[in-house]
Amino acid sequence: MKRLLPGILLALASLVTVYSCASSDMPEQDPQPSLQPITEIEQPNPDPRVGLGAGLFDYEEAIWNLNLVSVTPPPEEFLGSWSTDLAFKDNYVIQGNYNGFIVWDMSNPANPEVVVDFLCPASQSDVSVYENLLFVSGEGLGGRLDCGTEGVQDRVSEDRLRGIRIFDISDIRNPEYISNVQTCRGSHTHSVLKDPNDNENVYVYISGSAPVRPEEELPGCSSAFPDEDPNSALFRIEVIKVPLANPEEAHIANSPRIFEGLTAPPTHGPAPEELAAIERAREAGSFVANYDGSPRVVNNRLVEALLEQIVEERGGEGEPTEADSTTLRENLDEIYANFMEERLAARGRGQDVGPNQCHDITLYPEVGLAGGACEGYGLLLDITNPVNPTRIDAVADSNFAYWHSATFNNDGSTVLFTDEWGGGTQPKCRETDPYEWGANAIYSIGEDGKMEFQSYFKMPAPQTSAENCVAHNGSMIPIPGRDIMVQSWYQGGINVFDFTDPKNPVEIAFHDRGPINPERVETGGSWSIYWYNGYLVNSEIARGLDIFELVPSEFLTQNEIDAANTVVLEYKNAQGQPKYEWPSTFALARAYADQLERDRELNMRSIQMIRNGLNEAESASGSRKSRVLNEVAASLTNSAASSSNSDKVMELARVIRDLGSAS
Repeated sequence: MKRLLPGILLALASLVTVYSCASSDMPEQDPQPSLQPITEIEQPNPDPRVGLGAGLFDYEEAIWNLNLVSVTPPPEEFLGSWSTDLAFKDNYVIQGNYNGFIVWDMSNPANPEVVVDFLCPASQSDVSVYENLLFVSGEGLGGRLDCGTEGVQDRVSEDRLRGIRIFDISDIRNPEYISNVQTCRGSHTHSVLKDPNDNENVYVYISGSAPVRPEEELPGCSSAFPDEDPNSALFRIEVIKVPLANPEEAHIANSPRIFEGLTAPPTHGPAPEELAAIERAREAGSFVANYDGSPRVVNNRLVEALLEQIVEERGGEGEPTEADSTTLRENLDEIYANFMEERLAARGRGQDVGPNQCHDITLYPEVGLAGGACEGYGLLLDITNPVNPTRIDAVADSNFAYWHSATFNNDGSTVLFTDEWGGGTQPKCRETDPYEWGANAIYSIGEDGKMEFQSYFKMPAPQTSAENCVAHNGSMIPIPGRDIMVQSWYQGGINVFDFTDPKNPVEIAFHDRGPINPERVETGGSWSIYWYNGYLVNSEIARGLDIFELVPSEFLTQNEIDAANTVVLEYKNAQGQPKYEWPSTFALARAYADQLERDRELNMRSIQMIRNGLNEAESASGSRKSRVLNEVAASLTNSAASSSNSDKVMELARVIRDLGSAS
C-alpha cells in the first residue's frame, strides 16, 4: 500500500464520523473560525462618504475595501460632454459619450490609453460589441447619419439618425461606419443577443423611449394606439437581425408587443424635501394642483395659458384680473386634470395604460431569460426564440418610479431591478429620501417563472442636494458560490454588495467623491461600472475612466478574489449577461472552504484539514498529488450529508477531484 502524507492522514481522519479514530496529534478542541458571517461585520461608522469636499478634478474622496488603480480624464473633444455606457473587447474598453465614443486600451490598467476618440454626436451613444462589430445607440433629434456635429434643425429630415449605428472594428483603432438601422422611436439603449443555437446572426433588441418620429421622415411610423393602428410604434420593442457575414443587411425582424394587458402601475408621491419645496412655493403664491394623489407646482407658462383661457371664456380682454386668478385657484385641480388627460391622449397614453416601452432589457441567453426594466414594470421574458420574445411575468411596485435596468445572478434564480427615480439628474439619496425609493428591488424566480419580492437595497450613505444620485448600472462579479454585484449610483459613487441571501443584501465595498459643485446639481458621477477580467471599470460621466480592483477584507478573501480572476471573457456588453464558469483551481477549492467557514456550514476541524490537504497536494506532484486529492475528494463526498450546505461540499469535492484528475 502506498503511504499518504501525514497532513493528509489528518485531513481524512477529520472527515470521518468517528473522531476517536483520528491521529493522536489532532487538536483536542476544534479551532475557532477566523472568518465572520458578513451580517455580523461592522460597517464604517461614521460613514466617510458623508461630507466630502466638492470639485470637478480637485474633489475629496472616500474608499473602502477597493484599490483605485487609475483615474484618467477624457480626451479634450469629450470634456464637458456626458460619458455613458461601456462595452469590452479583448484588452479594450469602449466608452459611449454624447459626442460619440472613446476606445481605451487597458492592457496596462494603471495607465489606460485612448486609441480612438470617434466624434459622432448622438443621444446617448450606448455601445455594445460582438466579434468585429460595434453597435451604437442614437435617439435624440440632433444625431446625423453622417456623424456631423452641426445637428439637425428641421422637423423632418433625411439626414437624421434615430436607431442603431453599426461599425466594423476588425481594426479597432480605425472603426469603419458601415451601416445603420433606423427605428420609429430611436434607440435609447439596446441589447445584443447571441443565440447559442444560431452562429450566423446576432440579434439586437432596441429600447426607444422618444416620441414617434413623423411618417414623412420614416415611412410606417405611427403614434396611434394599437387598437387604432395595428402597426403602431407604441407598446412594442424592435428586434434587429444582423447577419454576421453581411452586417450591412441588418434589418428589423420583428416588433414584439410584450406589454399587452398591462395597466397603469402604482406610484408614490413626492419625497419629503419635494413636499416641503411645494409648500414653500404655495406660500410664495405659486399655483399648486393636486393630481393623481400628489401636489404639483404648475409652471408659469401653463398658468399664463390657463388664465388666458379663463379671460377668453368670460369674454374679457387684456390682462387677467385678480378674480380670474381666484377662479383658477378654486378650480385648478379639475382644470389641471383635464389638461393632463388631453396631453396624455395626444401622446398616445391613457391614465390606465401600462408602459409602452422598456428602458433596458438585460439578455441572459444561457438561461433563456431576459429582464425587462420597462418604465412602471419589471418584466421576465422568455428569449429562447430570439426573434419572438414572450412575457413570462410582470411585477410592479409603488416604491418604484422608473424601472431602469435588470441583473440576474449567475444561475438565473434571482433578478435585481433598479429604480432610476428622478431620471438620473436629480438628488435622490438625501437623508430624508425613503430607503426604498431610487433603490434596487430583488426578486427570486420560481420554477414556474413567477417573480417573488425579497428585499430592497440602496447605497446607504446620505448624499447632498447638489449630487444627482439614484440606482444605476452595474454587473455581477464572478465570486464563486456568492451573488456579489458592483453598481453605480451617479454622484453617490460606486459600491459592491452581496445578495447571496436575497432577503439580506450587505454592502461590502465602496468609492465616492464629493459633489462636482457644492451649490447646485451639475450632472456627473458614475454612469456604469462593470467587472471585466479582474478589474472594475467605471464610466465617470464628467471625469473620464476609473479602474478599480477588489482587495481582501473581512467580507472577501484573497482566495475568492483569485478564483474570480480565473474567469476570462473575450468580450462583455452592458445588457448582455454572460454566464460565469470557473476552471478547477486550488484558488477555487480554497474559496469554497473559506465560504464553508464563514457561513458555519462545516465544522472547523474538517475545514482545517481540507486546507492542510490542499497545501500538501499543491506541493506534491505526479501520482502522489493525484492520490492525495482524490482521497480528500472521496472523504468530502462521504461527509457532505453532515454539512448544512451539502451542495457546496459536493461542489468542492468535484473541484478537488478535477484537480486530482489533472495531476
